[in-house]
Amino acid sequence: MITLKNITLRRGAKVILDGASATINPGEKVGLVGRNGAGKSTLFALLNGTLHEDSGDCYVPAQWRLAQVAQDMPETSESATDFVIAGDTRLAAAQAEVVAAEATDDGERMGHAYMELHDAGAHDASARAQALILGLGFRTTELDKPVNSFSGGWRMRLQLARALMCPSDLLLLDEPTNHLDLDALVWLEAWLQRYTGTMLVISHDREFLDAVTNVTVHIETAKLNRYGGNYSKFEDMRAEQMALQQTSYARQQEKIAHLQKFIDRFKAKASKAKQAQSRVKALDRMEKIGPVLAEAEFTFEFKEPANLPNPMLSMQGIDFGYPPPEGAPAGTPPTVIVKNVSKSVLAGQRIGILGANGQGKSTVVKTIARDLAPLAGEIIEGKGLSIGYFAQQELDVLRPQDTPLEHMIWLVKDTTARGALSGQATREQDLRSFLGGFNFTGDQVKQTVGTMSGGEKARLVLCMLVWQRPNLLLMDEPTNHLDLATREALAVALNEFEGTVMLVSHDRALLRSVCDEFWLVSRGGISPFDGDLDDYQRYLLDEAKRQREALKEATAAAAAAAIAPPPVPAPVAAPARRDDNRTRQLRKELEKNEARISELTQEKAALEERLSGQPGMDEINELGKRLSTLQDELDQLEGRWLELSHTLDSTA
Repeated sequence: MITLKNITLRRGAKVILDGASATINPGEKVGLVGRNGAGKSTLFALLNGTLHEDSGDCYVPAQWRLAQVAQDMPETSESATDFVIAGDTRLAAAQAEVVAAEATDDGERMGHAYMELHDAGAHDASARAQALILGLGFRTTELDKPVNSFSGGWRMRLQLARALMCPSDLLLLDEPTNHLDLDALVWLEAWLQRYTGTMLVISHDREFLDAVTNVTVHIETAKLNRYGGNYSKFEDMRAEQMALQQTSYARQQEKIAHLQKFIDRFKAKASKAKQAQSRVKALDRMEKIGPVLAEAEFTFEFKEPANLPNPMLSMQGIDFGYPPPEGAPAGTPPTVIVKNVSKSVLAGQRIGILGANGQGKSTVVKTIARDLAPLAGEIIEGKGLSIGYFAQQELDVLRPQDTPLEHMIWLVKDTTARGALSGQATREQDLRSFLGGFNFTGDQVKQTVGTMSGGEKARLVLCMLVWQRPNLLLMDEPTNHLDLATREALAVALNEFEGTVMLVSHDRALLRSVCDEFWLVSRGGISPFDGDLDDYQRYLLDEAKRQREALKEATAAAAAAAIAPPPVPAPVAAPARRDDNRTRQLRKELEKNEARISELTQEKAALEERLSGQPGMDEINELGKRLSTLQDELDQLEGRWLELSHTLDSTA
């Protein structure tokens, strides 16, 4: 287990942890929470050995294998598949040993090396890597593309896949959902729920934390406070704890006031001096209860729009997509992603735009935002339509060398040039005050954007958006880089906004809170989605299964075509019956295999539940051994399941 005992940790002059203690048991999945700057990432650096404690003891079992997402942007011409395979450190070590053994001509060493290579999963490494890549939203056509041909967000997905590829006993994940769409997020949740090691995750997505964690560690006032349960349970327990603390504090203040009143009244009287002195000692001995210091809240609001056209806009026969790239040969057709859409957007609507990765959600939003022109059809805008657009890449559009104040001054000039001012304050002092409402105070208004954190940049974009007083808000993944407090402030502001909202987000808490209807972008069209987000999550899982089966069929067909066996005579009746019998036997074995896998999976879940209950050391050892045995049997059964499935597919 991981043990932190009386840890003191400093970064420069700042004390991050002061006498902090916590224990994390094997197999626990821990959500690490706390305000920005509390020290969550610093604690990760302590656990991975990058930093060392100033005092106290930090113990992580030496034999544990560690995996975490590298934060650097990979620059390599390796294919996506090869890059992710390289994350399997056990496989890489086995391959290196094979090379070394072959160079020695030592037969015994080569035998052991090849056995270790097999045990490390060399035979299915490519399939495992590609399953991770596809699960995180890549297309099959991108599996062999070079890593440096992808944008930054997609390269970070490959870093995540590489970390998941690495066999590990301890997995550290720092904001793993930032670059994911909802379908990739659902897949990641399912993967992490099956992960058998110990996991610590930092995230500002409450539903993600609820889905994948069973313990919460809260960093507050340089201490580590452990709570049994996921994020929602932590919030409930902490609220109760704060209420009790406030009550205890109030009672103690009454007692202190009573003692102090007696001391002040009688300390000068000889007959009462001894009693007064005893109360002074009682007051000194009293362990003071601190008042509840709530974390500073961040709030903002969208101003009432100057007008509300209805409908906001009307789409008639629209094709969404991209024109031919520059330099393309004449006659190159445009890339159409969503076809023939006829819809209206009304005043006051709250529309959540859903769809699996690559179906065209962002393309639809960009077209409505006027960043892309429709490839066909017409968008008729209501008179006085004012669009506020928060794009996924908006943070990249900010000018790194400019300050928040300079961004606001530029916005005033641009809005004035377009004749779109609606009574907003434009004096420099007014702009400073407006920035102050988004926590840009004092010298921060003159801090260059390039030195800011992702969260600060996102707040600046929100500030600029609010200042424009739009009546139609188009928001494409607005919560990337926002902490929980800012996400909740955004949800409140959107709910109070009197205009229309169209929202693309992987934050299900935000979608549930804000949207009262959903559009589904799927298979080249847009249709209403009548279910809720739980129904949509099931839809995504079914869609992913359909795509895997389609890929499997295509792979099998390609393999069959490549093999191109010579024609054989038609079988006589008896062999056909024997083939039928063999197929039935294979199916029977497959059913038994699946039943046993289900049985072992249930037993494994029960054992993990027992482990999360903080059992004694002897029981932990027994449970660990049984889990290891179960995993070995599951690996064998799953390998056999693949063989049987492949054989049956081939004979179908």
